Amino acid sequence: MVIVMSPDADPSDIEAVVTLAEAAGCEAFVSRGFARTVIGVVGDLERLGPQRLRGMRGVSEVAQVSAPYKLVSAEHHPARSVVEVSGVPIGPDTFTLIAGPCAVETPEQTLHAARLAKTAGATLLRGGAYKPRTSPYTFQGLGEQGLKILADVRAETGLPIVTEVVDPRDVDLAAHYADMLQIGARNMQNFTLLHAVGETTRPVLLKRGMSATIEEWLLAAEHIAQRGNLNIVLCERGIRTFEKTTRNTLDISAVPVAHALSHLPVIVDPSHASGRRDLVVPLARAAIAAGADGLIIDIHPDPAYALCDGAQALTHQDIQQLAQAVADLARVMGRRIPEAVANELTPA
Repeated sequence: MVIVMSPDADPSDIEAVVTLAEAAGCEAFVSRGFARTVIGVVGDLERLGPQRLRGMRGVSEVAQVSAPYKLVSAEHHPARSVVEVSGVPIGPDTFTLIAGPCAVETPEQTLHAARLAKTAGATLLRGGAYKPRTSPYTFQGLGEQGLKILADVRAETGLPIVTEVVDPRDVDLAAHYADMLQIGARNMQNFTLLHAVGETTRPVLLKRGMSATIEEWLLAAEHIAQRGNLNIVLCERGIRTFEKTTRNTLDISAVPVAHALSHLPVIVDPSHASGRRDLVVPLARAAIAAGADGLIIDIHPDPAYALCDGAQALTHQDIQQLAQAVADLARVMGRRIPEAVANELTPA
């Protein structure tokens, strides 16, 4: 069962619902999103009494949910959610571009990439300070030094930071510097890490695991929501198939399917899906047309010397093409883009 609290519900209203649920022998999980608070209840729901709950102060809706993921399911919340990252919305109506270097290498490289990202229309800066790599001999990230570089670049450019965290012990440190925490594909089912980010107040970008079903992806989001954080954005980044021409296979159908099953925003990562620079913009166009709420793109000022994933990073000559695709197709799909970007790309 899911209990949706009204926007004006105060803490005592929420506490009263939790107390009633626990008195009936049920477990209650309080999750706070950008616009509302949701309480997930599991146990003997007949004993709890849905009608009694509906009459309590501050309760807006009581819904039975049959999906295994209760809090992130669209069954109880048909209106899609908006997640705000330091004032930048991700969700229906708008289109959000997140861009920047896959890995933070130096202050100069990160600042240069951030400025390129802004010219592409990005309103959030991606950058990896911690890098979970397949080989232990490749660049693993700068750690806190990378987080400090990102914070300095944010101060210079005004772009809020999205950065990956790979260890539960680093969550508080990353949350101190970053505006949004990313869970990468390799950690989608690292449940200890999911619980740790669920206990923060930072929005979470949850990438789909390379071998994960959509249900497993949504259940991973449920782990985060159950710990109190409903500010979750799903990211489709390609799955592992028999095809070797591309790094992964972009499951474009995941966008409308996830939107049908969940109220959470869904974005696409065409950079990691393809692993090829020449495919990033075509896949970005496909993602926008499929209804994605945003994109996350790798950009590097000199990909030939990148310490991580240079083959998929966009360069100077690709930026305008990406920006135009976002501006043109997002409008066709009825999405708003930042006014400054729209004005810059509108022919005189």
